[in-house]
Amino acid sequence: MSIAVRGVTKRFGAFTAVNGVDLEVGGGELVALLGPSGSGKTTLLRLIAGLEIPDAGSIFFGQKDATNRSAQRRRVGFVFQHYALFRHMTVFENVAFGLRVKPRNKRPSEAEIRTRVGDLLEMVQLSMLADRYPTQLSGGQRQRVALARALAVRPKVLLLDEPFGALDAKVRQELRRALRKLHHDLGVTTVFVTHDQEEALELADRVVVMNKGVIEQVGTPQEVYDQPATAFVCGFLGDVNLFQSRIDRGVAYIGGVPVEVPALMGQSATDAAVYVRPHALDIRADSGHANHFPARLVHVNAAGPTVKIELVLEGGQSLRVEMPQERYRALGLGSTMDVYVTPNASGVFVHVTPGSALAH
Repeated sequence: MSIAVRGVTKRFGAFTAVNGVDLEVGGGELVALLGPSGSGKTTLLRLIAGLEIPDAGSIFFGQKDATNRSAQRRRVGFVFQHYALFRHMTVFENVAFGLRVKPRNKRPSEAEIRTRVGDLLEMVQLSMLADRYPTQLSGGQRQRVALARALAVRPKVLLLDEPFGALDAKVRQELRRALRKLHHDLGVTTVFVTHDQEEALELADRVVVMNKGVIEQVGTPQEVYDQPATAFVCGFLGDVNLFQSRIDRGVAYIGGVPVEVPALMGQSATDAAVYVRPHALDIRADSGHANHFPARLVHVNAAGPTVKIELVLEGGQSLRVEMPQERYRALGLGSTMDVYVTPNASGVFVHVTPGSALAH
């Protein structure tokens, strides 16, 4: 089931939560709505669910206008961050609830309910806990129950609002894999809200980056990370170092070091904000090479496959560098020492300062 959001606006008093948003979600897609608190992502999800009605614009499910259709009539499965399970019901009865409350002429038989619920509990690996109550479960188990309950009614669309936000890191990783497998097996169109960049980039087919009620960029995880469309996307997704620089004939000067920016070749000189990913900076212990600037190493976090290094430039600006363990060991860096930094064009993004020649 495809979803089309067309020119949708939602206001709460004087506050505009969603402002003229257009979005297409293909049938069977897994899409993440990503952004900081207050960006409008949860409001957009609730508008798609029918839990809110837009002040302007329309929402289509397939070819049918669902703008004023109730949440019940949209056949949407909704999973809340805090589970919303019935505490007086067992795991089995929680999952079966949506089937049991269907009108008599649409309600499956008891045998069919038991089969469907049993299959779902097996799918989310909770068959052995069917007779337990929510208070007897861990947070991750309760979230699996909530997911199975949403799927029991065979929704056309599955919507999840910060589904793993209240869980610890290890459980979140396990549930991410479970959700991805469920989506692959069932093929249901899925939209989920998250403020966790890693979660969005790991799970989604496409990522919708939101800010202040509008969409900044829509693309595959690789596109939004490697080709950010705006300064906000670049600064929000992943870690970046910010340099106030000068662009001249397609060359950005980072710490005084020239780095070619092919997209700006032939342009006249202008001021720009240059964003550099930590992995796009290399460190050397000696100055015997070209195109480098000095820095002072002040802290190293060598835990894990990627070493994270904090530097300070001569002017006091902090700088973050990331490199593989093998490269770090080969350099033989001390805990604090003077080093030399070389930027690589890969992982460098330029945002022209508004009002400058290139901004027009």
